[in-house]
Amino acid sequence: MKAVIRLLDVVYALGLGILLAPLILWVACLVRLRDGAPVFYRSERMRTQDRPFTLLKFRTMSAAARDYGVSGGDKAARVTPTGAWLRRKRLDELPQLWNILRGDISFVGPRPPLRRYVEMYPDLYRAVLRDKPGVTGLASLAFHRHEEALLSCTRTAEETEAVYCRRCIPRKARLDLVYARRRTPCADFRLMVATVFRSVTMHRRGRSTEG
Repeated sequence: MKAVIRLLDVVYALGLGILLAPLILWVACLVRLRDGAPVFYRSERMRTQDRPFTLLKFRTMSAAARDYGVSGGDKAARVTPTGAWLRRKRLDELPQLWNILRGDISFVGPRPPLRRYVEMYPDLYRAVLRDKPGVTGLASLAFHRHEEALLSCTRTAEETEAVYCRRCIPRKARLDLVYARRRTPCADFRLMVATVFRSVTMHRRGRSTEG
């Protein structure tokens, strides 16, 4: 099945890359004109426990000399107006089509974690990263809003880290592992559609998950 998923990833990414090229160029120009350089945000993420890669996004925050961990309320002031709009529309993730074509990630899978969390929870991520990371997934779809709400209440980097590690990582990992056991190309396609059209849900039982 992995070969089929990889083939579909390439076909979808090439098709969307061609179709969305004008939008990608427009967003790049928008970020450059409104927020300046750099246009892209580059972040080291882990494909497996010992294999890092560089994840690409459009930049949505002002730069900071010391920055680590996930984004929470402590970083809210750094999100630019353009970046906030891009995040709401998920347009900041368009450059990840390049990561998909490279084979770093898939369209569907667990979100690629930072190295620090893989090192903090090696056993957990050993299981989660058996599947290639993705742009979206069951955990991303079902838990995203709840995670945002949890982290928006944090006021320091340390508080954000504590909440994310205690309340987000274990729950997202459980959802990722549940989906991995039931994964099919058709289920992947439904998740992709559900990600674009948020009113679409996976199934009734999924509505009981947090987020």
